Amino acid sequence: MSKVWEFFENMNEAVYASDVDTYELLYLNKAARDLFQFKDESDYKGKNCYEILQQCSSPCAMCTNNRLKPGVFYEWSRFNPLVRRSYLLKDTMVIDDGRRVRIEMAIDLDIHELAKRSFSEFTDNEALINEGLRCALAEETPEQSIDTLLQYLGQMFQSDRVYIFEKNKHGNFDNTYEWCASKVSPQKNILRNIPPETMGTWIPTFQKGESIIIRNVNEIVSYDPTVYETLIPQNIARLIVSPICRDREVIGFYGIDNPPLDRMDHIAFMLQLLGHFINSMLRRRDLVGKLETLSYHDQLTGAKNRHAMNEKLASLANGGSLGIIYSDVMGLKQINDDFGHQAGDEALIYACENLKAHFPDKCVYRIGGDEFLVLIPGITENLFQSMIRSMLVDMAKSSVHLALGSVWVDDCTGKVEKSLSEADARMYEDKRAYYAKNRQLDRRRH
Repeated sequence: MSKVWEFFENMNEAVYASDVDTYELLYLNKAARDLFQFKDESDYKGKNCYEILQQCSSPCAMCTNNRLKPGVFYEWSRFNPLVRRSYLLKDTMVIDDGRRVRIEMAIDLDIHELAKRSFSEFTDNEALINEGLRCALAEETPEQSIDTLLQYLGQMFQSDRVYIFEKNKHGNFDNTYEWCASKVSPQKNILRNIPPETMGTWIPTFQKGESIIIRNVNEIVSYDPTVYETLIPQNIARLIVSPICRDREVIGFYGIDNPPLDRMDHIAFMLQLLGHFINSMLRRRDLVGKLETLSYHDQLTGAKNRHAMNEKLASLANGGSLGIIYSDVMGLKQINDDFGHQAGDEALIYACENLKAHFPDKCVYRIGGDEFLVLIPGITENLFQSMIRSMLVDMAKSSVHLALGSVWVDDCTGKVEKSLSEADARMYEDKRAYYAKNRQLDRRRH
């Protein structure tokens, strides 16, 4: 690739290259090194692109790696809060000795009004909000939109961490989204199920529609000791948090840790303005989630449906190990005839719950009136067989019986259809054996 780098070295546009799969930063041309003030390649080479170029602790919310193809340029535009410039970005992928390499060229538009101001001169709140929302709403999914907005706010306001907490079904609060600056420890998986009573004055303040502004965490130890004890282990010296309200109810809050001290009032005002849009994004996420549930899940049992199964099968083209189980609820017609369709529905629900108790929920599909399919990619044969044995033990004690046919393959490339047919055939063998055994038992009883 050295000749390729020579081609980019003296271009006026900033160019960087990174490994698509590992995010390792491979190259910055002179314009990019000057932009980020790197004097030597040891300042960046071998480190993660998101850490060096975006000062993030994890891959960027707006990363385009999944859209890149060799020989094709993906074009987009973005205002970069770190360098205060707007760019037209041209991204592509090249294959170098089996390695997938992302190459991005940044063309400085130099026409964005925000790019002509230093941070201390920002007074146009509407322009700031519009830019953040434009970046966020350009994403494909609500989840990506939220992540992108948090990253924008974190970089724009030069903070350590930006986050959202949402009220869960128990009335407590979970940290559901976060962006962290480089070398800042994520907290999302730790801050879960936080009771409102441990949040001191926060909830009463949120209920008034007001934000919490802590300029010095040491000053709250006397009147908010439980909050103080929560913040100190996170290395929080100051913060701003604002409520997220819906129908006059506090459904969550979002905030910024360790922003610039001299900008805290301005940032607090910005967060108050953005609360409505955060609420709208969460609504949109919930709506899309409901639509996806309707589109990809069976409404009776909650299992995934045939549409979801087809998408999953299409994704298995990359190969890898695969465990397949075909199952059929035995005697469903007889249950419906003797006890009614409600009893039949209950038998289907029970059968599905039995499958989910032994196999991952996301791997269970209802593909017909009384048929279920389990697809478990990336599983070892020993674990797969252990799961099946566990289910058979439990099913022996159950009033609802499932005929089962299973197949495990170490590499499903080109074998999926054949393996499905084999599992289906084994399921019918189990079904015939079950009915033959029960006919013999019936004759013995008489």
